[in-house]
Parts: sequence; C-alpha cells; structure tokens
Amino acid sequence: MLSSPSLSPPVPAPSSPSLADRIEALLPQTQCTKCGYPACRPYAEAIADGSASYNQCPPGGQQGVVRLAQLLRQPVIPLNPLNGLERPRPVAVIDEAACIGCTLCIQACPVDAIAGAAKQMHTVIADLCTGCDLCVAPCPVDCIAMVDVSGEHTGWDAWNQQQADDARGRHDFHLFRLRREKQENDDRLAAKAAEKLKAVAAEAVTTPEQLAEQLRKKAIIQAAIERARLKKEQQAEQAAKDSQ
Repeated sequence: MLSSPSLSPPVPAPSSPSLADRIEALLPQTQCTKCGYPACRPYAEAIADGSASYNQCPPGGQQGVVRLAQLLRQPVIPLNPLNGLERPRPVAVIDEAACIGCTLCIQACPVDAIAGAAKQMHTVIADLCTGCDLCVAPCPVDCIAMVDVSGEHTGWDAWNQQQADDARGRHDFHLFRLRREKQENDDRLAAKAAEKLKAVAAEAVTTPEQLAEQLRKKAIIQAAIERARLKKEQQAEQAAKDSQ
C-alpha cells in the first residue's frame, strides 16, 4: 500500500530546544500516562507552561524528580503518590496459550512492542517493552502479566537514557503510522463516495419521484464529502501546529 505523500516520517527535534524539549529529554519515555497526560510530550509541555508539577512521573521515580527540579531550578519535592509509586521496571508477558488474538493489546501499546495478528497468538518483544501497563486493562481474557526485570533497581536506576531515546523514537513512529493509516482510510472512503456520487448521477430518471430520490442521495453523499474535506483541513492545520 502506498503511503500518502502529505505525510512524512517524524523529524528530529529543533536545533535550539525549547523548555518543553529539554523537559521531555529528561523523561523516561515509557508513555505510560500515569502522569495524567496521554504521553510524555504533553506532560513535558504541561510542566513547561506551569499547568503540571514536575513530580508526576512514577517511572522516572525520585531521581526523575531531582533531574527535573535541577533543570527548572526548583526545590526537590517528593514523587506524587497519586500518580503511582516508584517500582522496579516491569515487562509485559503474554500467556500465549490463553491469548485469543483480539489485537486489543497491540492497539494499546504506545511503542509497537507487541507482535501478532487478528485471531493469532500475540507476543511481547521484551527489549522494546517500556513497562507502561497499558496493554493489561484491555485484555478480555487477563492473559497479560507485568513481570519485574530490574531486581531492586527502580526509576532511572532501572532504565537508561538510550532506552528512553529509543522508546521515544518508537512512540513517534507509532503516532506517525496511526496518522498515515487513518489518512489512507479516509482517502479510500473519499474515493468510494466520489464513485457512488457518479453512480447516482448516472441513474436513469423517468419520474418526479425518481428525480427527488436521486437529488436526496446526491445531497447526502455531497454532505458526507464536504464533512470529510473539512475534517481533513482541520487535521492538516493541527498537524502544522504540532510540528511548530
């Protein structure tokens, strides 16, 4: 399947990093959402604009709080227990005998660390798993367990900068892939609607009732095409804002 020309792979961060860029670089990039934000980047932006505190990242642990406090020139404060507790780094493990191949865990994984296909057994690529826990809740048969792999080491003692950078790259590509697939699907639907409009216009009309029905069908299809066009424009505007 050809990729849409209007999308391109993620690009490197700007050469002059913003405060949000520098904060994001200090986060472990597990994309776990425990901070209360959908990913590490939105959390970094919230810290930068003052709407979130710098002690809301359990995977980074207390050492992560220290790192952020030093960057922000703020006092070191305790990790907020409302966001979770510091713990050894876990990795998801799927009971392959119990897996039903529903793909819900694959859809939930923010770094594409789960391999498999619909109605086939899934498996976790351990080296890619960030231990975010997001695959556990969607599993309808409870066949996913989080297994500690770092012994007594927690926070940044259980994770390193290279792993964080790699996870960030996979998450960026994960988002790019989802946008590309959605755009490709939207393009297919738009092409299908255009073909249907042509077919309706070509229908033979011999009575006023048939003409009224043809006009009704045209109006419905044209309205759907216009909604899709406006949505595409909004998505392009949002993508432009996100890239700034």
